[in-house]
Amino acid sequence: MKLTMLGTGNALVTECYNTCFVLEENEKYFMVDGGGGSTILHQLKHAGFNWMDMREIFITHKHIDHLTGIIWMIRVICQNMNSGKYEGEATIYGHAEVISLLHNLAEQLLPKKQTRFIGDRLHLICVSDAETRTINDRNVTFFDIGSTKAKQFGFSMELNSGKKLVCCGDEPYNDCEKPYVEGCEWLLHEAFCLYSERDLFNPYEKHHSTVKDACELAQKLHVPNLVLYHTEDKNIQNRKELYSAEGESYFSGNLYIPNDLESIEIV
Repeated sequence: MKLTMLGTGNALVTECYNTCFVLEENEKYFMVDGGGGSTILHQLKHAGFNWMDMREIFITHKHIDHLTGIIWMIRVICQNMNSGKYEGEATIYGHAEVISLLHNLAEQLLPKKQTRFIGDRLHLICVSDAETRTINDRNVTFFDIGSTKAKQFGFSMELNSGKKLVCCGDEPYNDCEKPYVEGCEWLLHEAFCLYSERDLFNPYEKHHSTVKDACELAQKLHVPNLVLYHTEDKNIQNRKELYSAEGESYFSGNLYIPNDLESIEIV
């Protein structure tokens, strides 16, 4: 399996794209979030993907830096279905509030000749807390992260040999997530900024973590592989080195600070 970060930044970045990614295995793709706009199509192209292959999509929550790129995905999917250039079906998952919002936005923003495919060949599927679905031959369990802001879901994906990959969305870890996170092989977690720069970026006021916080968490919960994303972009040129240096003081496992379009092998 391969993880490709389409974007790694927080909501207000200009030097990279908002956080979203693709999990790829055996020419099947699971796309998570869409960033804030049509740049999602650029990122997919420049990551070497065909947007038409994104047949399984999950939206964590309704914030515009995660959801509005999906409106563009809905548009190009339905537009190409209408013109006969898109074969088969696609599915978008999210909790009930997200799915309702997508329905409403699509009806308001897109022509009926496109939205007529929603519910027919483009399926908008509500998932519940602790619900498991089979996606690309992997069991994926969605869970409520206990957000302090908008309702948000993360997910746990079963890997080989009983291992699992867990995405905690873009907020700090909540104890309600412990059954999913503790002992996982791979953890995808937000890190808004360096702990040493917390007074500059004010992560706690924004309900976010620092690199130190995320690394201490992974160490405590016995996670061997930690991927950090949803960061500020003021340190973008040196982000990997700076974040790695701080994180390695608190985490003894494998620490990944990916750039946009960078891929990581999930083993």
